[in-house]
Amino acid sequence: MSIVDKKTKENDGLSGLRSRPVAEQQTAGYADTLREVLQQPATWRGTAALLREPAVRERLARAMSPRPPHIVLTGSGSSMYIGECLAPTLQEGLGIPAQAIAAGTLLTHWRGVLPPGEGLLISLARSGDSPESCGVVDRVLADAPAWRHLVITCNANGKLATRYNHDPRVTVLVLDERTNDRSLVMTSSFTNLLLAGSGLLLDSAGVLTGQAVAALAAVVDYLFDEQAVALAELASRNVEGAVYLGSGGGIGAAHEAALKMVEMTGGKVITMAETFLGLRHGPMSSIRPGTLIVGFLSADPAVRGYELDLLRELDRKQLGLAKLVVGEGIPADVLRPGDVAIELAGLGHHGELPSLLADVAVGQLLAFFRCLRLGDRPDAPSQGVLTRVVQSFTLHGNGA
Repeated sequence: MSIVDKKTKENDGLSGLRSRPVAEQQTAGYADTLREVLQQPATWRGTAALLREPAVRERLARAMSPRPPHIVLTGSGSSMYIGECLAPTLQEGLGIPAQAIAAGTLLTHWRGVLPPGEGLLISLARSGDSPESCGVVDRVLADAPAWRHLVITCNANGKLATRYNHDPRVTVLVLDERTNDRSLVMTSSFTNLLLAGSGLLLDSAGVLTGQAVAALAAVVDYLFDEQAVALAELASRNVEGAVYLGSGGGIGAAHEAALKMVEMTGGKVITMAETFLGLRHGPMSSIRPGTLIVGFLSADPAVRGYELDLLRELDRKQLGLAKLVVGEGIPADVLRPGDVAIELAGLGHHGELPSLLADVAVGQLLAFFRCLRLGDRPDAPSQGVLTRVVQSFTLHGNGA
């Protein structure tokens, strides 16, 4: 793991940033993002407690009854990547085919991508006010009426949360208002929506227990307190591009971490997300001397074997600026001088989801520090190009 000196730790770690007065943080443009990143362990405990409430369990059970033959998770941007993280766990735990389909694709091509017949469509959204959010639900309610709907959102006042109160086909779950991130980028909203979606497992295999959430929170608290300085030092290097690698649900975490870097740097750092095995099929040629390689390791030993082989190959070919490897029990031989290892101690035996949540938190911090290093403002980094909620646009026709 990279060694950083005391001066770097004091200047570049989280402690100095969060110790500043809130007004000073706001002037520097990072108050909302920092608060929302750091609140994640506490909000995860809150979401886990919410999922244990009898009324919420009954609501989720109702959404799953009768048992759907298909599950589709949908959203836009980060919300879509939540679906990518969650679909493999839901399919394995429930024994029901589950897939993630972007809301935009459902809006334009629902006939070609939505499984025919009936199923459960899970709409994931921070605000629930983007044009696609209700557009997709409206279209599927009208044109595929046998499908039921579960809305999971962070905004009790959003259109997704309020528009369908009188339709028995739609079940709504609203998370704690704290998760409705104020920053441009989704951070605590992403991870809490992901955690809430796992509530569909109820008592099935793969459900996140209170013990698993407590272990996750402890690991990420340690990341914030003790490992963030290594990420800050890494982000201070001349990172021109970044490649994020994941397997299974990890590709969702890779997509989300790549998006965080693009959003927070206003596109100054060019990113790509790919599976470990997919990197060899062309994308490896894009790795330049200024490219940071970020690998989110699987807890599954068989899957990890493929991933470690790929990381060793990258070293043999001397590709990239450095590697950031995230996982539990990272072998020393996949780390070169200048690489950074983030250990997720004790998460592996709790299944895939806790590790994915921690992976995303690592990606958030890396992007946050790179943004600050470039002199940008994490709360609103794109100078008006992007808005917190996508602005209204015309919805055309009935879709393909």
